[in-house]
Amino acid sequence: MRNGTRPAGSGTWWLPRAVVTLRGRIFEKVNGDHTVTLPNATYGPEVFERVYAHPAVNGRSAGAGLSDLFWYWLAPGPEVHQEHLEPGERYEDVAATTRQLLAGSSDDLAAAATRAFARVLDAVPDTRISLVRLRDLVMPAWAEFCYELVFKEPCPPHARELVTAHADDVISALKCTALRHPARRARLTSYLAERVAAGDVPHPLPSSLSPAEQVHYLQGTMFNTAVVQLSEATAHVLLALARHPGVQRRVTRESGDRYLTHVLDETMRLYPLFGIAHRITTGEVRLDADTVLSAGSVVCFSYPDYHATGYDRPDEFDPDRWAGLSAKDAHHIPFGVAANRPCPAWRLSPLVLRAAVREVLRRFRLDSTAAHTRSIPHRAPCLLVPRALPPRPRRLGALRAFVRARDAVEDVTRGVRQLVLGTVMVLHARHQRLAVRHFEERPAAGCPAARPEGRGDRQHSYPRH
Repeated sequence: MRNGTRPAGSGTWWLPRAVVTLRGRIFEKVNGDHTVTLPNATYGPEVFERVYAHPAVNGRSAGAGLSDLFWYWLAPGPEVHQEHLEPGERYEDVAATTRQLLAGSSDDLAAAATRAFARVLDAVPDTRISLVRLRDLVMPAWAEFCYELVFKEPCPPHARELVTAHADDVISALKCTALRHPARRARLTSYLAERVAAGDVPHPLPSSLSPAEQVHYLQGTMFNTAVVQLSEATAHVLLALARHPGVQRRVTRESGDRYLTHVLDETMRLYPLFGIAHRITTGEVRLDADTVLSAGSVVCFSYPDYHATGYDRPDEFDPDRWAGLSAKDAHHIPFGVAANRPCPAWRLSPLVLRAAVREVLRRFRLDSTAAHTRSIPHRAPCLLVPRALPPRPRRLGALRAFVRARDAVEDVTRGVRQLVLGTVMVLHARHQRLAVRHFEERPAAGCPAARPEGRGDRQHSYPRH
């Protein structure tokens, strides 16, 4: 199931290949010709690691065709989103604030996640089997959790609805399953602006940002990326457990976190949250003796391809492989690398994910026949079987067949919808030129040097996927 493909017999063999191919080509062209994707047939995982950690591969938005598209998807305020700020004092100020917001004792963080999930799961019936979309189920819990991190108080229902609607709108647009809704996002902006103006945030916000930018920072970093990524990660873990009942039984049976941690590691290896992370070079970077990337080059790092190298049976879900693996030696970077803008939630995420999974499994047994791909555009359909419910094999069998059939049908219609909506948004983003106009109007904001003509020993022969 590498790179979102599916195994034979998954029920989607009749998905129109022309639609998938055409959609891929559209997105491949967004970044232009001056792009190298790593790893590839010429440059393997060792080059991937060396280039990812290179100090000159630190540009984020200025000069990449993908930036206009990502800024469009992440608006409002993508220019102050931590992942899209250029390197410098402003980025360091914002990153330090994020680390402070995510700090806390392990016990307190795990307890907060457990409470948030308990409140959401209390609304799920415990007298019958429920068919849910896992991402939709867990997103309100993570909205509450992140709200409490920011405001240090319980999350009111109205705020949870605003945060959840905003996060869902962003991730649905990113996956091209729906168009974006700026008005929906603006409602959260207004709410946060009132709270910031009233001094309701107990943490000092980045001093390098204006009040309006501080609002956009909170919205983009804490109530978009944090909520979305935690929701996606949880959906992946729970869907993997639903599709591997033996693994699920073992996690439920074992009281310690060692095996569950292996499950998390294997899930993030096989289904990384990022398909491609792009960076822009701010100086020359040598790939090998003959090839140099000049300043302004776009480097795309493929997490799925890197995570598939160095393992036996890389396409199989096998948590036991981690019993004999050293984290520092494995090709596994779910939170990036320390030398190049690491994810600020690298410590928090495993803690709270384990707590969330434990709370779900305490109440329900999970079962799913839906396909599991890296992007999970179907939002992870799953059956929740209450632990106290007497066995109903006939009912469960009928529901499993329904999930399988619906997933196959939706896959085709969704593929066409993603093609159409993705094309519309690519064209709209290129028309708006949010990132390009930002750096044209603010040339001191960190635009890397323009690519000099004739620089580098090879300029247009980068192998691509």
